[in-house]
Amino acid sequence: MCLAAAMRGSGWADRCPATGLHKSWANGHAAGAGATETLPAASRLCSIRGYGSSGEAVAQFNEMFQGPGVETGVRIPYARLKDWVATMPQELRSLKQAEAEALFRRIGITFAVYGEGGDPDRLIPFDMFPRVFSGSEWARLERGIKQRARALNAFLVDVYGRGEIIRAGRIPARLVYQNEAYEKSVAGFVPPKGVYSHIVGVDIVRTGPEEFYVLEDNCRTPSGVSYMLESREIMMRMFPDLFRENRIEPVDNYSEKLRRTLASVAPAKCKGEPTVVILTPGHFNSAYYEHSLLADLMGVELVEGQDLFVDGEYVWMRTTEGPRRVDVIYRRIDDAFLDPLCFRPDSMLGIPGLMDVYRSGGVSICSAPGAGVADDKAVYTYVPDMVRFYLGEEPILQNVPTWQCGKPDDLAHVLANLPDLVVKEVHGSGGYGMLVGPKASRDEIERFRAKLAEDPANYIAQPTLALSTVPTFVEEGVAPRHVDLRPYCLVGERIELVPGGLTRVALKEGSLVVNSSQGGGVKDTWVLAE
Repeated sequence: MCLAAAMRGSGWADRCPATGLHKSWANGHAAGAGATETLPAASRLCSIRGYGSSGEAVAQFNEMFQGPGVETGVRIPYARLKDWVATMPQELRSLKQAEAEALFRRIGITFAVYGEGGDPDRLIPFDMFPRVFSGSEWARLERGIKQRARALNAFLVDVYGRGEIIRAGRIPARLVYQNEAYEKSVAGFVPPKGVYSHIVGVDIVRTGPEEFYVLEDNCRTPSGVSYMLESREIMMRMFPDLFRENRIEPVDNYSEKLRRTLASVAPAKCKGEPTVVILTPGHFNSAYYEHSLLADLMGVELVEGQDLFVDGEYVWMRTTEGPRRVDVIYRRIDDAFLDPLCFRPDSMLGIPGLMDVYRSGGVSICSAPGAGVADDKAVYTYVPDMVRFYLGEEPILQNVPTWQCGKPDDLAHVLANLPDLVVKEVHGSGGYGMLVGPKASRDEIERFRAKLAEDPANYIAQPTLALSTVPTFVEEGVAPRHVDLRPYCLVGERIELVPGGLTRVALKEGSLVVNSSQGGGVKDTWVLAE
């Protein structure tokens, strides 16, 4: 069910008189992890029904109400939203939600879910309550994200070159060279500017006022930036007064930064202004709307494999005015489908001979083939070591503690504690192929136990973090829901990112899974200007 439909008919009779928010928040416990003081009564609105295996209540860090900087019951970044939500009539809220849904439908912002029958295209649920970061919070995140992007790219250049980090014993060779994402066809090749991953999506979770953790890295083709851009556009259209009253950093220059990044890594054979294209699998792809939006915003051509061909040392695009040389390909298809002469011979999506032109310096591919070895969930555990090894720095953003099930001791720990852990496939994505122990049934746990016994190296496990919550419009009014954050770091001649990112929200009460394919939605993400 879409978010707007789920909220129809709800009233505000159960609002807390101190804040105008739903009374389920007013459970009166003290400040959460990392807080240095007990909050006043009006601000002790931070408990939700827990998701532990025994069903007990578990307190989560509420980004609006907990931690240092609380003012009149609300953290300073959210101060101006308190009156906004408290004074919004239910009728207006329902009207605005319906308007947002209509805009998303008109624009065509959907995602695809296959294998469930019916129309695979679903409208992305959008929550109107924004997530807010202070300027100082974002400054720290930005430093940590840029540091991580530098280390990941240094790792990729290294493992496709001399492999110094492996020689030094920092990372097991088998995790790299036996990894299905490692592309031997690009070994020894250094892409322009030494950049393999040009768009790095770093998934971040929060557990307290100062506690941020990286959940995973996405170094190939991270999606979702269209949701970030359109969420902001729709919020500005529906609530212009909010943007006049708050100094919010813009995100609409993302496409400009992306084009500049792509142009900056044009191959050496490019003379003059580079021709950039976006390579899409086609309109049946779940992210096709995003491909077309970015092409439109950047003013570049959106092409399919059949629109491009190799002739001599270059890649050419078929146009009504004759062939036009292509210098940079922002590819949104997987490595395996890029070139049927190099990878899957049955691929109908790629360009025969593309890899020969790439390796000879005739075209740049962004992100580079082989970049996926850096975002493998087993390799993820070594990213802090990459930061120390390549940059000589301590990591600004920490990893979530992780057990590699391919290690006998780690596997024994995981099997003994399955009901309390989150287990993921090393190459899984989209919320599929994972076990959330505290929410799983006994049968689900036992099925996963059998999978671990059959192929332990295919899995990693992590503790069930008490993820932060953010106010979210639900049927009963407003209630906390778990969120994560995916900023998009652009790496080219320089490293930059827009202030904000994609906030994904788990709309189901108690759920920790924010993926849209698993019932999650999106929010606008604000960074307040200092």
